[in-house]
Amino acid sequence: MGFNNPDVPWSDLERMLSSRLPPAGAGGPGHRAEERPGDGSDSPAWSRHRLPYEAHGSRARGGVPYAELHAHSNFSFLDGASHPEDLAEEAARLGLDALALCDHNGLYGVVRFAEAARAVGLPTIFGSELTMSTPATAATPAAAATPATRTAAVAGTATSRTARTATARTAVPDPPGRHLVILARNPRGYARLARAISVAQMAGEKNAPHITYEDLSVTLRGSSGASGDVGRGDHLILTGCRKGTVPAALMADGPAAAERELHRLINTFGRENVAVELWDHGDPLDGPRNDALVELALRNGCEVVATNNVHYATPDQRRLATALAAVRARTSLDEIDAWLPGGGSAHLRSGAEQAARFARYPGAVEAAARLGLECAFDLRLVAPNLPPYPCPNDASGRPLTEMEFLRQLVGKGAERRYGSPGSQSLARFEAMHSKSPYPQLAHELDLIEQLGFAGYFLIVWDIVEFCGRRNILCQGRGSAANSAVCYALGITNADSVALGLLFERFLSPERDGPPDIDIDIESARREEVIQYVYQRYGRTHAAQVANVITYRAKSSIRDMARALGYSPGQQDAWSKETDRYGSLPEVGTQEQHGMSVPDTVLDMAQEVLNSPRHLGIHSGGMVLCDRPVIEVCPTEWARMENRSVLQWDKEDCAAAGLVKFDLLGLGMLGAIHETLDLIAEFHGVNIDLAKLPQDDDVYDMICDADTIGVFQIESRAQMATLPRLRPRTFYDLVVEVALIRPGPIQGGSVHP
Repeated sequence: MGFNNPDVPWSDLERMLSSRLPPAGAGGPGHRAEERPGDGSDSPAWSRHRLPYEAHGSRARGGVPYAELHAHSNFSFLDGASHPEDLAEEAARLGLDALALCDHNGLYGVVRFAEAARAVGLPTIFGSELTMSTPATAATPAAAATPATRTAAVAGTATSRTARTATARTAVPDPPGRHLVILARNPRGYARLARAISVAQMAGEKNAPHITYEDLSVTLRGSSGASGDVGRGDHLILTGCRKGTVPAALMADGPAAAERELHRLINTFGRENVAVELWDHGDPLDGPRNDALVELALRNGCEVVATNNVHYATPDQRRLATALAAVRARTSLDEIDAWLPGGGSAHLRSGAEQAARFARYPGAVEAAARLGLECAFDLRLVAPNLPPYPCPNDASGRPLTEMEFLRQLVGKGAERRYGSPGSQSLARFEAMHSKSPYPQLAHELDLIEQLGFAGYFLIVWDIVEFCGRRNILCQGRGSAANSAVCYALGITNADSVALGLLFERFLSPERDGPPDIDIDIESARREEVIQYVYQRYGRTHAAQVANVITYRAKSSIRDMARALGYSPGQQDAWSKETDRYGSLPEVGTQEQHGMSVPDTVLDMAQEVLNSPRHLGIHSGGMVLCDRPVIEVCPTEWARMENRSVLQWDKEDCAAAGLVKFDLLGLGMLGAIHETLDLIAEFHGVNIDLAKLPQDDDVYDMICDADTIGVFQIESRAQMATLPRLRPRTFYDLVVEVALIRPGPIQGGSVHP
């Protein structure tokens, strides 16, 4: 920037180049608008990068057998206080036989949980605590909760169907609703549980699922009405915590009402599949309640199991759990205190501790251990494949295989791009570049067949074809430009053969997993493409990848200050003392960092830092499966209209074997499309981007770093490096872009 340039902030310059309107109310000089409204100017819409899990120790052996069948992680969003990895590590340290993760209305954290548990040798159980839709729920307004209930708000979550609004899950100390804990006994049970969660989420709204006992029974068992004695099924149903249907009826209306609820569970799911859950957090009413529940179980022939209704791994995390309860209720700890449990007992306990606590109920702890081992399995057993692509028939009427159809498409595309063998256009290409493209195409096709990726290329080709039919400009991004097959299919417009690009950078036998083809789409019309994918494959087989929005420096200070009762103005002032992506200083060093945040706020902010707060939508990642994706990972509605998202982020999807397609919006493609249309309208020239020559004048501008507005090479790091590397060919640009990617910089290979 020259000394005589106007005084324009970089944020305003970037906004104008991206064709975004100024923020509402943006006015005079010095106005600092909110750059990302809605997230406290703290979190871009993507997940924090997660490094591979490294085990810290292994599972202890011996002691009293016990499996914890009811544990919540911080993926119960503003309820549980511990990461799934922390729960797995603590369970292994305590020597538990197995651990069940039962987050509210979802399977959000199961991939991370399974990865950590596998590393420490802990058997895993997968379940969820569902919010049921019942007449009693519908008749219970949120305002009915009173401090006199003395209920543990740390364990409360989602709401009834009548309260399904954008704020339904928050803003009340004790949200209404009746819960049911469902554990999968095997991979088939996992698939049906994931489907049941999806049915509930998609029948309701964001943060407000809706499912009846009838719907749940049909989804889990394939039928309704179990008649009490149907044998062992694929799920174990626990009566749950204080908000479970049976305990809640017991405390509200007495033993007769509780028995009616227990009969409903038995008749719906079968006697062998229902267990009465006991827990003891030291509340004066825990003992009498457990006595009454045991009596009900014995009278009806149900199993009795001991749990601890876990919401944090260790006792010292109780403070964070109560603070998150205050954040969820949008109030302070002082105001929510009457709803909080009296002690910090909702942590993992060893078998010996549970045996001592439940000594008056012989067999309850042993039953938990036995049922836990029966339900334990490895999540790797549920990995799906891509859906088969519908191929046309050949001349004899036989359906073509995916590979045969791909070869046919590539052959036609090669003739269009290069000319058929023996044609003048092909001869000109060979004379200009001293090689034929066909051997390279054959090599790539053979490797694609060897690796079994024909279906992947056909799916991407189908999306690009849709864009072409709708006159939507799109372009394959990244290493896909190294592929002559992608060029022949029209996925990319860069001729890798003519430009001398290395195919193995895109696909090779040594690569783990399918190729990664990102498709840039003009941003104003990307939604059409996303809805096309939904329509073609159905919402049961296609969904967008989620982003797990985590607490960062600003949001952690703001929410913890709110929980501690500080005013909104003070919360905002302290949050602005931190950088958007920076870390938090150690307690006691605030003055050295120009901060005035109180020690208590900073201490709690450090505890909650990097914890998940809510789900967002990935910028364009979509997952497709050969079987219903809702049987692998549940889906739910996003805030954006007609968008349904998975409950996992891209890294969880990759770890579970799901294949992601990135459909990314790019404003510059829209500008290019408009430019091409104007040239065609006023000059009568139709420009093919694939035919544009490599102009030396363009490379001169690139070497001078005159690249503002040029995607991929307009960042400050790129503009600082271009005059030094001075690229003169397309492959030079490939090297240039690769060097400034985050990997080489973080690895110390280059310092721009």
